[in-house]
Amino acid sequence: MKVTVRGQETFVSTGGREFDPMGNVLLFIHGSGQSHLSYMLQGRFFANRGWSVITPDMPAHGLSKGTALTTIEDMADWMAELLDTLGVSSANVVGHSQGGLIGLELARRYPAKVKSLSQVATALAIPVNDALLSMAENKEPAAIAAMTDWGHGVDGHRHDHTMPGQDHMNYGRQLMAANESGALFADLTACVNYTGGSDAAAAIRCPCQVILGQKDKMTPLKFGLKMAEALDVLNPVVVVGAGHMLPSERPNEVNKALRPFFEMN
Repeated sequence: MKVTVRGQETFVSTGGREFDPMGNVLLFIHGSGQSHLSYMLQGRFFANRGWSVITPDMPAHGLSKGTALTTIEDMADWMAELLDTLGVSSANVVGHSQGGLIGLELARRYPAKVKSLSQVATALAIPVNDALLSMAENKEPAAIAAMTDWGHGVDGHRHDHTMPGQDHMNYGRQLMAANESGALFADLTACVNYTGGSDAAAAIRCPCQVILGQKDKMTPLKFGLKMAEALDVLNPVVVVGAGHMLPSERPNEVNKALRPFFEMN
């Protein structure tokens, strides 16, 4: 569906089902250079099992218009405005990578809007390699290729994909290339400049869960485990052999971890 946020047309995937703002709402927040397509296998799965799903493309990403946002804090404010636009009082929030930083900030700034927080392949801070940042600014296709490579574990480099007819590497490159030029650099810069993760985690009181990839090169496991500790998550889920692109690379494991948590909250 399409809605207007801050005067700009915004695309929000509902998992192929009619969205009910009064239902049990799941808000999926995508990562740097990503879009609603990153969560295709979560959106459809949960929308067809009774949850009300919203997976927005942030400005300049996917099918959304506008200019890319430049700070994690503003992205969190934008998510809160989206919820208000849709008439959603509170949601179970899922953040992947940069989306996890946004989730932290959203839960800190708008605690009444966040029923629970699921953090997927993310950390309290996401430093970005200088070479990658330079590529994103000056050679965006090279940055997309590098992120697609680094973002997947061994399984993700194989052609077999959980979505029939797709392969992980080409899917990832085409997904990222569909965004407006400059959006990836804006995202990565926002991650570099965000320093509020520890303070946000300390302020969060909603139920939290953490799902991590054992072979994640972009937000290494040790940093995800530190985040779990900061959020008082005693049993983080570690997907053996998985890389950074967990929602698309290992969707079955991610869905199996999310579902019981959603059912409790």
